[in-house]
Amino acid sequence: MTQHLGPIPVPPQTGGAADRAEAEEFLRQFHTEQPARTVALTKRLEQVRASIDRTGTYRHTTAELAFGARVAWRNSSRCIGRLYWNSLHVLDRRDATTPEEIHRHLCEHLRQATNGGRIRPVISVFAPDSPGRPGPRVWNEQLVRYAGHRRADGTVLGDPRNADLTDAVRGLGWQVREPGRFDVLPLVVDTPDDKPQLFELPRDLVLEVPISHPDCPRITELGLRWHAVPAIATMRLRVGGINYPLAPFNGWYMGTEIGARNLVDEDRYALLPDVAACLGLDTGDEATLWRDRALVELNVAVLHSFRAAGVRISDHHTESRRFLTHLAREEREGRRVPADWSWIVPPVSGGITPVFHRYYDEAEQRPAFCPAADDRP
Repeated sequence: MTQHLGPIPVPPQTGGAADRAEAEEFLRQFHTEQPARTVALTKRLEQVRASIDRTGTYRHTTAELAFGARVAWRNSSRCIGRLYWNSLHVLDRRDATTPEEIHRHLCEHLRQATNGGRIRPVISVFAPDSPGRPGPRVWNEQLVRYAGHRRADGTVLGDPRNADLTDAVRGLGWQVREPGRFDVLPLVVDTPDDKPQLFELPRDLVLEVPISHPDCPRITELGLRWHAVPAIATMRLRVGGINYPLAPFNGWYMGTEIGARNLVDEDRYALLPDVAACLGLDTGDEATLWRDRALVELNVAVLHSFRAAGVRISDHHTESRRFLTHLAREEREGRRVPADWSWIVPPVSGGITPVFHRYYDEAEQRPAFCPAADDRP
């Protein structure tokens, strides 16, 4: 579900300096929602103001960081899965400085998030941008992404979305003996003190699910699979006027993210014609609704496969109802719930889900996950 976290505009860059007004607003929110604090608000405000005046920034306490990361998820207008925002497991990795340390923590993130197939929401927060010193980042859009190998005829074997990144990691020395459709890309860790470095993900950390259909063996024979953890890695976490450029986070997949987008979009795997052929559908006439029928069966296969493998996934009908539960809870707390209708409504059977039949606020709220500058090649 974390693929649907919605970006909001990043404030003008200030060379890593903290925004004082935003810092004070966040601290007041933190002390309002988390009143059992050991440091009084007035004292904490004095500490932060003094630090910003002296250094241009300040350091969040562990509790502030965890609260900020969870509220950033709560504020994510494109995420339908926000009912679980307060369960986000926050890993404070701000003291990791070397590429090797960062890679080790990213591997640990995947291990904890995968949780033997019982996927749990996790975020790892690394060092923030500060005056004169940017924080670390990775080039990979998600911690697990499949390569897109360009071929001589201009087509791409694998995921076309990642063709540029695949070219870049090849330029850094990555090699694949026999390119395939689902080759897991290495991570590129970029820190201010080192050149970008490649790190392979240990195979035992990347849980993948073979896609099979309960009633159509030909779909199974397509040899499809998908990874279990959607850990987004290139959104900046902005908390209290501070940007954390490397803060990978994940929930678990909603089936349509795989079965109606990743494997289906024209600029991704574009598999609808292949699935239709497996089903024996007439693709020569749009009025047969072959696309719709193939789309539904592919989503049946995705949900069936993840459940058969014991890997947590949700369907769009269930998550639509849960989102309205989240909406009601937040309204009882007196909080606005920003939501982008075009992202909240699922890409399959949207009109028969309860989230379709209402409007939503589109407010900009902080803390937030913000679109990073395009740091990838």
